[in-house]
Amino acid sequence: MPRRAPTPSAGCRTSTAPQGERGRTPTTKGTLMSTPRIAWIGLGVMGSPMAENLLKAGYHVTGHTLEKHKLDRLAAAGGVPAGSVAEAVRGADIVVTMLPADPHLEAVAHGDQGILAHASPGTLLIDMSTVAPGTSVALAGAAAARGLRMLDAPVSGGEAGAVEGVLSVMVGGERADFERAEPLFHVLGTTVVHCGAHGSGQTVKAANQLVVAVNIQVCAEAVVFLEKSGVDLTAALDVLAGGLAGSAVLERKRHNFLSHDFAPGFRIDLHHKDMGIVTDAARAVGAALPLGAVAATLVAAARAQGDGGLDHSALLRGVERLSGVAS
Repeated sequence: MPRRAPTPSAGCRTSTAPQGERGRTPTTKGTLMSTPRIAWIGLGVMGSPMAENLLKAGYHVTGHTLEKHKLDRLAAAGGVPAGSVAEAVRGADIVVTMLPADPHLEAVAHGDQGILAHASPGTLLIDMSTVAPGTSVALAGAAAARGLRMLDAPVSGGEAGAVEGVLSVMVGGERADFERAEPLFHVLGTTVVHCGAHGSGQTVKAANQLVVAVNIQVCAEAVVFLEKSGVDLTAALDVLAGGLAGSAVLERKRHNFLSHDFAPGFRIDLHHKDMGIVTDAARAVGAALPLGAVAATLVAAARAQGDGGLDHSALLRGVERLSGVAS
């Protein structure tokens, strides 16, 4: 029988920061409790603003990435740049990884210079990358063998959500570890949900990426249909946004569709990787994804046609090509 992917618990717990407390750790008798020391691995489009939000909230953040200018940015924000993973995690209470894909996570986690070799026993490892559920489950087991705890905590909301600190955080792992990490999560996002055992956060994120890809694709198709019909696109999108067709995708990608500005907030290359994750995970549990399979093919086609470095709203360009519209 195929191995089933982790299933989110029916008792998923959604946590919303109390009014006026977002961005702060809990207080005791009015005094700010001591904040954990954070090692942050991966300072990309989303990782950099997320680490900076922790710095603004009073956390001590030591960061590592391969690009010097991003280490300089961290230092300018008040963080401590580290020249290696080993240096970054030494003495940290919590290690956060925010990396592009499974191979990058495995490379920084394992090996003589990796997280598992240099983090102190008792350290909490939080992976906020988007990877396969099975990768998270395997890494949690390897971490436990070293005396480390782990949460998989992928996020949704894109670059804008990372900058504004309004991400959705979906978490898999032990509830006690989730509760330990909640103050940190509430600095980064407004919706924080414990979804069950290890791998559950990644399973929910895979579903999220499926919904987003299909939503962007159908919004793109509607835009081309409206434009070719001679309708005022701005007015049409206003109406759609106010009714049942309205969505976070339509709200956040409206400017991209109207202006053909596809500067990457979330690249098609990464969404292609994510569609591979959800396709494989669905196959493992025997779930049919008819629309998802079409969306995955269209994302792959956009990448093959040279759009991989663009924002995923550039799926519009694929619809335009099929419709004979010059991009």
